[in-house]
Amino acid sequence: MQYSLTLAALAAGTLTLAAPAADIPQTHTFSVPQVSSGKVFKSGALHTMKTYNKYAKIGAVAPDHVVKAAQAAAAQQGSVSANPEQYDESYLCPVSAGGKTLNLDFDTGSADLWVFSTDTPSSESSGHALYNGEATGTRLSGYTWDITYQDGSGSSGIVYTDKVVVGPVTATKQAVEAATSVSSAFSSDTDNDGLLGLAFSSINTVSPKAQKTFFDTVKSSLSKPLFAANLKKGTAGTYDFGYIDSSKYTGSLTYVNADSSQGFWGFTGGSYATGSGSYSGSIGSAIADTGTTLLYIPSAAVTSYYKKVSGAVNSDADGGYVFPCSATLPDWHVKIGSGTFTVPGSYINYAPTDSTGETCYGGIQSNTGIGLSIFGDIFLKAHYVVFDQTNGVSSPRLGFAKQA
Repeated sequence: MQYSLTLAALAAGTLTLAAPAADIPQTHTFSVPQVSSGKVFKSGALHTMKTYNKYAKIGAVAPDHVVKAAQAAAAQQGSVSANPEQYDESYLCPVSAGGKTLNLDFDTGSADLWVFSTDTPSSESSGHALYNGEATGTRLSGYTWDITYQDGSGSSGIVYTDKVVVGPVTATKQAVEAATSVSSAFSSDTDNDGLLGLAFSSINTVSPKAQKTFFDTVKSSLSKPLFAANLKKGTAGTYDFGYIDSSKYTGSLTYVNADSSQGFWGFTGGSYATGSGSYSGSIGSAIADTGTTLLYIPSAAVTSYYKKVSGAVNSDADGGYVFPCSATLPDWHVKIGSGTFTVPGSYINYAPTDSTGETCYGGIQSNTGIGLSIFGDIFLKAHYVVFDQTNGVSSPRLGFAKQA
């Protein structure tokens, strides 16, 4: 899920966090498997626009050609049912809120736990599992949340505290943001019942008092205050909480300090290379975001990659780099800390741009207008990534390793 937030409470030093409780055994560890949740429409232009929307809160502005390409793709969406290649399996995680099981998107790029609810109008919630805060939760009087997008879409609502269960772990009095209004961009995805944010609580959008994320609620009772994402290409992955599963990666983890100053899991990317070519340039400021689909990096790095792809062009009509679907794509490599990490070329062929299946949208695109690089699922699906607060919330770190 991608968010562009209208925030009123992000001034440094002025944020006060609520203090929910965790009712879980000490030294707990658990793994949450993703589940298949149906097919979703694959559109590079739409996903790129959603990324700009999500990061409008830090000043991201989509170029005009991306906006127009996304509008065209949205119009096309209902007319491609004959082409299954433009659909991809959706993988979400089961979460119980107030005793109701919901399929949620775990998102390290946001900090809200929001859900479709019985407070959502039926015209906007049809087909979704619904949380009933009125029956099981405690309403926080006067508390609201509001996520607004650059294109005018979004969602908003009210706030309850309730029992939230992920795997074997129960958080009591966890803030659950119940939607009272949801735009069609969300309501039409009936397999997805909301989002569980795993960024830092400093960017939670609840007003007048920001709320803690689920992870911040339970981390003190985990064996270690960390979680790891083990996303997969073409199949379900897992999220591991409280421990690191060495069977899921090869070699050793490379750790780098994480920059949480903007509320994200930030890091510095180093030089990069395409295929067997030499390393050059620098990625610079970047974040690891499980809620973003593609890999967005500086234009110079993008251009250097697609120079090695026969027939690749930067298409205004498609909102980014495209190439013949039959093209053989080289691997992409990047240095992070003391390690070197690779995205296989096959991962970078994201999806056909239309029902002909002749032209495909690239999984690597420019971060122009965003302000930083975003290492989304195209990168993450090749790696085991640890989001670690063992040295305290003021000294977080990220660990990267090649998946086993």
